[in-house]
Amino acid sequence: MTARIEDYALIGDCETAALVSREGSIDWLCFPRFDSPASFAALLGTPENGRWRIAPTDRNARSSRRYRPDTLILETTFETDQGSAMLIDFMPLRDNSNDLARIVIGLTGKVDFTTDFVARFDYGRTVPWVSQTEDGAIVAVAGPDRLVLRTPVPLEGADLHTAGSFSVSAGERVPFLLTYTASHLPIMPSRNVETALADTENFWHEFASRCPPVGRYTETVKRSLITLKALTYMPTGGIVAAATTSLPEQIGGTRNWDYRYCWLRDATMTLQAFMKLGYYEEASAWREWLMRAIAGAPEQMQIMYGVSGERNLLEWEPRWLQGFENSRPVRIGNAAAEQFQLDVYGEVADAMLQAAMGGMPRHPRTRALSEVILPYLQSAWRRPDEGIWEVRGGAQHFTHSKVMAWVAFDRAATMSAQTGDRPDFVARCRAIADEIHQDVCLKAFDPALDSFVQAYGSKTIDASLLLIPLVGFLPADDPRVAGTVKAIEDTLLHHGLAHRYHTDRVDDGLPPGEGTFLVCSFWLADVYTLQNRYGDARRLYERLQSLCNDVGLLSEEYDPVAGRMLGNFPQAFSHIGLINTALNLARSSGPAEERAEAAGEAPKEPEPV
Repeated sequence: MTARIEDYALIGDCETAALVSREGSIDWLCFPRFDSPASFAALLGTPENGRWRIAPTDRNARSSRRYRPDTLILETTFETDQGSAMLIDFMPLRDNSNDLARIVIGLTGKVDFTTDFVARFDYGRTVPWVSQTEDGAIVAVAGPDRLVLRTPVPLEGADLHTAGSFSVSAGERVPFLLTYTASHLPIMPSRNVETALADTENFWHEFASRCPPVGRYTETVKRSLITLKALTYMPTGGIVAAATTSLPEQIGGTRNWDYRYCWLRDATMTLQAFMKLGYYEEASAWREWLMRAIAGAPEQMQIMYGVSGERNLLEWEPRWLQGFENSRPVRIGNAAAEQFQLDVYGEVADAMLQAAMGGMPRHPRTRALSEVILPYLQSAWRRPDEGIWEVRGGAQHFTHSKVMAWVAFDRAATMSAQTGDRPDFVARCRAIADEIHQDVCLKAFDPALDSFVQAYGSKTIDASLLLIPLVGFLPADDPRVAGTVKAIEDTLLHHGLAHRYHTDRVDDGLPPGEGTFLVCSFWLADVYTLQNRYGDARRLYERLQSLCNDVGLLSEEYDPVAGRMLGNFPQAFSHIGLINTALNLARSSGPAEERAEAAGEAPKEPEPV
């Protein structure tokens, strides 16, 4: 594979998604869900692991692409010396079938094309049995899976590929329709591709039309909203962190994770992004997913779940895949789901309060959950955990985790105080919140560094400390916050972008080396707005905005030296950052200010040592 991460564009049907390269090759697609085994896995291997390419025969053809305005319909234009043509890629919303449609349209002259269809189930391992029906449809079957490819183009099999050649002149349209079904079911009748295109365009236009203006950032915000919607599993409301697994955080490195699951950590900022833009239906669906997923014993709450709330996300390696640019291992599943991460309790409590502040009716289980979770957390907050970065080098007393435990009690007290019916509960929550606050201020602030540190007793600076003012633990103008921000600027900024922490100075259980983690730079921009450093915030945001690829998509990380994207793609957290930081800059009261102001009574300062 020669394509970089930024060379891909996303199409999807709000239940799964595919990545399409600039050359017209679909190199990643999982049917029927985001987390299903891939049918096309060339992204993490070779074309023999599955892909579907439609491209001009002329290898020197020039390509450009865009999304059809306010949609997730991809248009790639190819130009050759003989003419020009457009390839349209999209996935219709489901109507009893799971479809991916492609249409080649002649624009000028005449362009010769080839198509190469290589179906491989089970992440590129299983070669299906391929046959052709009487009406010319190609049927690929292996075990429970079946793909049906319909097109007027004559197709033939050779060397376990299905290939064909065709030409388009100006005004001609050549359709392709790929349908996934379980192999034991009857083959579905063919869908009309042109009707599906019109319906898909109407769906995305209606969704995007609800986005209000956000000044100079409106188009970026709208594209990010469309991307978040595309990463939503519509049947449940769950939002996956990314459409991919194992795109590396360093080329050739081992920090390769499966992000096709839903993280509780994204809850508050996701709700804020939707609510601040008026997308209450999406916000409500996300909250409903969240409340279903966390139901159960509080000690069994996980940091992530499957798109329907599944808990079993066992991690394993398909060793037949060489990895993106030979970055091994490829991982399926995520063992971090089994870690103890203290911050998720605060994230859930904060999300519930933010939903109420945003005008959503209180969830009927909010009180019951608080009565179960908070007694558990009263003792659990003292335990070390694996932290926000899901380290694999052993549990520690991470500062961010303790701060988020404080958030859990602070928000619970605030919500209960608003109803006025549980004064004893409010007082108890405030007392525990004050105790945690004192503990953090005494043990996590290093006077010699004039900064909070990553963990109790550490000398390491961590970008997650930026959340101290963003959640209202301390005001943004507190000298300790100012010192921490300066320490982050001095030690973690690289070419103007923020690393999470220095992986070569911390034993996190993995070999060192990764790109800059983009959400950390969004946090820094948000803190700048709280500190009234609007010029710094705007410059940083516009730098981040410029990292989007040509169709407005952003990955998890970025290598500012090589000038390329890293990590899973597109990344929901990065697009949430694009939305919320734009709102912080464009509005008098943005998500950062509202979240910080959600903190209740000012915590008591610790007694002098």
